[in-house]
Amino acid sequence: MLMHTHEARIKALRDELKARGLDGFVIPISDEHMSEYVGGYAQRLEWLTGFAGSAGTAVVLADSAAIFVDGRYTLQVRDQVDGRFYEYESVPQTSPAQWLGTRASAGARIGYDPWLHGKPWVTATAKALAERGAALVPVDSNPLDAVWADRPAPSLAPAFIQNDELAGESSQAKREALSAWLSERQLDAVVIAALDSVAWLLNIRGADVSRTPVALSYVIAEADGTATLFIAPEKVTPELRAHLGNAVRIAPHDGFAPALAQLAGKRVSADPDSCVQAIFAALNAAGAQVTEARDPTVLAKACKNAAEQAGQRAAQARDGAAVVRFLHWLSVAAPQGGIDEITAAERLHQFRRDTGDLRDLSFDTISGAGANGAIVHYRVSEETNAPLVPGSVYLVDSGGQYPDGTTDITRTVWIEGAEPDAELKDRFTRVLKGHIALARAVFPKGTNGSQLDTLARQFLWAQGLDYAHGTGHGVGSFLAVHEGPQRIARSSGGQAGTGQELLPGMILSNEPGYYKTGAYGIRIENLQLVEPRVLPGAEGEFLGFETLTHVPIDRRLVDTALLSSDEREWWNSYHARAREILASRLEGAALEWLVAQCAPLPASDAGIA
Repeated sequence: MLMHTHEARIKALRDELKARGLDGFVIPISDEHMSEYVGGYAQRLEWLTGFAGSAGTAVVLADSAAIFVDGRYTLQVRDQVDGRFYEYESVPQTSPAQWLGTRASAGARIGYDPWLHGKPWVTATAKALAERGAALVPVDSNPLDAVWADRPAPSLAPAFIQNDELAGESSQAKREALSAWLSERQLDAVVIAALDSVAWLLNIRGADVSRTPVALSYVIAEADGTATLFIAPEKVTPELRAHLGNAVRIAPHDGFAPALAQLAGKRVSADPDSCVQAIFAALNAAGAQVTEARDPTVLAKACKNAAEQAGQRAAQARDGAAVVRFLHWLSVAAPQGGIDEITAAERLHQFRRDTGDLRDLSFDTISGAGANGAIVHYRVSEETNAPLVPGSVYLVDSGGQYPDGTTDITRTVWIEGAEPDAELKDRFTRVLKGHIALARAVFPKGTNGSQLDTLARQFLWAQGLDYAHGTGHGVGSFLAVHEGPQRIARSSGGQAGTGQELLPGMILSNEPGYYKTGAYGIRIENLQLVEPRVLPGAEGEFLGFETLTHVPIDRRLVDTALLSSDEREWWNSYHARAREILASRLEGAALEWLVAQCAPLPASDAGIA
């Protein structure tokens, strides 16, 4: 029935395209703010194809179609999308623009929604099509929406205040800094379209996007320190209005496009990484003088202030205790059988809810037993739900949204039964060694994420192994779990953020992994804070990482013979610190489990009992 449903949907879309005189259409996972995670109303790709990942694009032509995903979703896309209707294409090896450049016929009109695509994508795709004698055509309304009969409406949940104590800085102070940025560049205004940038600038949050506490809105900020917030009236409470004050005008959400048309002659900045093509088109049509520049809130948001750093430490301790309770429960329940991926994910969610401070998960929990753990961004469903089998590997990647911080942690666990084999322990230990190498890194100011990525991969590379995802992403403060501009990854393929200098206050994940298709997945992930590092005799400024996440790593999967004395020292220090942070938050059997897991490694290479 599922495949018949998606066959009917692609047919309905093709009929709609034909009626509009279009020969094809491009469907991304995106919204009007170029968000990574989008509300239900914008889940067009999943509705059309069945693909439930967080990054991907489909192209539908009259007689063919393709779906484009990166290495994280190579397995998942084949499970969820019917190959009878879509070709599977890998990014960055190919792209929708390249594919269209070989498939579109001369004279073809390929439609796109300018509210869902960035200007660089439009430029590249239009060029590829022009070389074929075809055209990229913006649509006034999305043809997929015309055939999606039960499409959800955008959320109208009220926005709420992030108080200054947690934010560490008032919205007024942030807007004054933004005003100075505009004045220095002789600009009149800046368009802020990214939802987390709006939230950070105004110290507000919302419940409009699953797993990310943001409100659907835009801001146009002006050089005089004032700003206009474009947001649905139903979302504005008296408390919010009072919080924003007289310097922030409130206008209806649907007034944003007309407001762009009123900026004739103004010098306006817009970020092509977060402002869609429709925004640039409207500004240009109005006669504004447009400057393309990075959203000026991005770097300030990424470099957490003292209050945000303290909040993150508190959130990590709270979350870490919840994860320990879960891991203890798992150590008792899973070997007895009867636990599956959904049961485990729900139990972990409950332990987080029991803290009393959880507002949401920070992303859908990746709960992967056995072979499902090899699917990097696996999302369990009733159809794929697998049991946690004694004598096998279980990978759980999860996180929570708390008012004082956003968490993200992955642990790979051995379900007690038969002993783990030598290959598995070798792979796990090589991932661990890479994790430790990155956690211990000391580097000069000016270093970017791509320069550190090799540290985490080196021990896998030595055996001809690798993993097809980045090593680290930025994390927000009660905001997006994937936050730019910083990133630790290889720089090939034009991956955003890898060239960004790492600065004090940035939070990044440290998550090397290894995935054996059809067998198991391994990933060890902690969050870490970039901090100044004082070195005797250092010539220049140096930085390092403070590890924020403290939860035991599974001792049973470590081949201690592969660890150096420095790596053993890191392990023992890390686990001593985990015990110090978490012990006071636990009691009974969970506390006993923590103490046992945090015991030092034996001095010899005889292995871990």
